[in-house]
This record gives sequence, C-alpha cells and structure tokens, in this order.
Amino acid sequence: MKNKNLYNFILSFGLTFLVAGLGSIFVQIGMNNFNNLIKPNEWIPNFIIPIVWTIIYVISAVIIYMLLSKNLMTKKLSWLFGLNGLLNVIWCLVFFALGQKFLGLITIIINLILGFLLIIELLKNQKIYGWILFIYPIWLCIATFLNCALWILN
Repeated sequence: MKNKNLYNFILSFGLTFLVAGLGSIFVQIGMNNFNNLIKPNEWIPNFIIPIVWTIIYVISAVIIYMLLSKNLMTKKLSWLFGLNGLLNVIWCLVFFALGQKFLGLITIIINLILGFLLIIELLKNQKIYGWILFIYPIWLCIATFLNCALWILN
C-alpha cells in the first residue's frame, strides 16, 4: 500500500511539475520578446502570473494524487488532465518561444474548452475537486483575453 501511494505521489506531482517546468522553460526563452510587446491597460502585474500558475499546478497535482489514491481516476479524466497539461506546454512554446500570438490564441482557446470539459467531468463525480480546480478555467479565460489583446495590439 505504501509503494502504491508513493507511486501515485511521484506520478501526480512529477507529471504536473514536468508540465510546469517545460512551460517555464518556453516562457523564459521568449521573455525578452514578450517584454517588448504593447500591453493593454488592464494588464495583470507580471509577478501575479507565476503565483497563480503555481497555485493551479499544486492544486492539480493534489487532485490527481487524490483521484489516483482513491481509485477514482477514470480514463476520461486522465485524458483531460493530460491534454490540458500538453496544451499548457504547447501554448508556452507557441506564444512565448515562437512568438506566435495568433496561433497562441487558437491554442489557448482549445485549452480553455478542454479546461471547462475537465471541470465538468470532475463535477459529475467529485464535486469538491471540480469546485477547487475551477480556478483553472477562470484563469484560462483571463489568459485568453490577454492573449487576444496582445494579438490585436501587436
């Protein structure tokens, strides 16, 4: 039983922080370009963004761990968590490292849709996890708005 819990812990936190780490690498690659973009007046202070993402990633890792530990992780939830993580990394690559604001906008819109699908799936069976992780699609809505604004202004 302890080995299974350790495996679930390593899997949930390891994969989540792999996503966060890869995304962070791509963000750092494109940060100089990003800093030179014209930003809307409604822009969020830069220090807030990594704080919110850290909260989202920690919450996600804990929820994944809890689902795995309680044998509640369905194939559909696995796919939705995986696709959301993959799209988070792809968006960082496309938007920051490649500097493609419009393609980033398309990517984040798809990510936003899948983020809401993840929450809907969580709310079906694990309401508390769905409500706790609801910050994720809300944050994606804000990020989508900001991505769109940067595309329009630049």
